[in-house]
Amino acid sequence: MAKGKVRVLVLRGPGTNCDGETGFAFEQAGAEVTRLHINQLIHKEYNLFDFQILVIPGGFTYGDDIAAGKVLANELKVKLGKEVTRFVDDGRLIIGICNGFQVLMKAGILPRLKKGESPPLTLTNNDSGKFECRWVYLGVNRKSPCVFTKGMEQMYVPVAHGEGKVMGDLTAITEKNIAVYYTDEKGDRTAGYPCNPNGSIQNIAGICDDSGRVFALMPHPERHILGTQHPQWTRLGAKKHGDGFPVFQNAVKYARGI
Repeated sequence: MAKGKVRVLVLRGPGTNCDGETGFAFEQAGAEVTRLHINQLIHKEYNLFDFQILVIPGGFTYGDDIAAGKVLANELKVKLGKEVTRFVDDGRLIIGICNGFQVLMKAGILPRLKKGESPPLTLTNNDSGKFECRWVYLGVNRKSPCVFTKGMEQMYVPVAHGEGKVMGDLTAITEKNIAVYYTDEKGDRTAGYPCNPNGSIQNIAGICDDSGRVFALMPHPERHILGTQHPQWTRLGAKKHGDGFPVFQNAVKYARGI
């Protein structure tokens, strides 16, 4: 691959609705963004390896039929599994946001599974029994190797999901794999609802693989890129960039070396 501008693939399918905002976030961070339907990869119209970063954005792919993200996860696993595995092994980056988190987990990409293994973790219905759409605080785990959250301490970003509760066998991951936690305004990682909007075990909001190059989270950092996207910017004053912007800056900076 020729050195130069970082190329980002934002993958979409029927029901994806955050590809525009996510592409904008990466463009603001200096990347060149291509938004593609998954069928364009399956039919070999584009080459996955022309990109350094793969993004699975938020939305409700295939109407979240069966379970959130499950249909797109099956497509990735069955039709593009070898390519995605090689993509990661080549040292490239993957980020899944909201529905993208659900897809990566249910496809066995995060945590990464061996052939025949069943996912030890899943994302299921919020404890509140309703769709949660509001702003939350996230605390960044400084022990995590996550490329995307490097140098960050806290974020204030929106959530918008009905199936965001992380549950299952936590022995499948270690503390360093938990990249971000739900917290209260003061950074308490044990704060319950509404700070933890879905009831995730250990207040888990996002995880990464051991390399830190594959990252997924339920909240939406792409919705707080500009200071004026903060819900109280007129009262508190607008910063140049929103809290979610460093996630994309970190990714682009890292990918320049790929």
